[in-house]
Amino acid sequence: MPTTEPVTELDTRYSEPGAAPAAWGEARETLAGAEVFWLTTVRPDGRPHVTPLLSVLLDDVPVFTTGARERKARNLAANPRVVLTTGTNALSHGLDITVEGTARRVQDQAALTRIAEAYTEKYGSDWTFTARDGALHHADGGAALAFEVAPDTAFGFRKGAYSQTRWRFRAR
Repeated sequence: MPTTEPVTELDTRYSEPGAAPAAWGEARETLAGAEVFWLTTVRPDGRPHVTPLLSVLLDDVPVFTTGARERKARNLAANPRVVLTTGTNALSHGLDITVEGTARRVQDQAALTRIAEAYTEKYGSDWTFTARDGALHHADGGAALAFEVAPDTAFGFRKGAYSQTRWRFRAR
């Protein structure tokens, strides 16, 4: 995500009276700390495809991986628009985050090495990758493509004291 702060807006239609917008810093912490995310892509025929996955935040940019033959990768080849979502299943507390944007494949060796390190640091040794040939390779022989999500808009849904925050990003 851009290193500059996004424009923050509170949507009063979906917020309790007196609610304040969530700070982008809190959203960033939520994205960095979340373990499970939901990725929505669009199939070539226009139907949505939603799947859980792991993601890391690298330089304020959400990054996820997928196998080259998986439905996600095939969908992204036809349409790179995505929604990445995380949060809690609780109704009384928490901040759910939705990031709408464009998935861009990462192939740079130095960037892939950093992504591999971030996955191991966040998820442990079961998620150790070696970066080479434009992909991340697991010890079991599997390979994954890495994608960063360049955001257009993100939403924060605060629960308990309900509020909805919108963050608008400038083009990178």
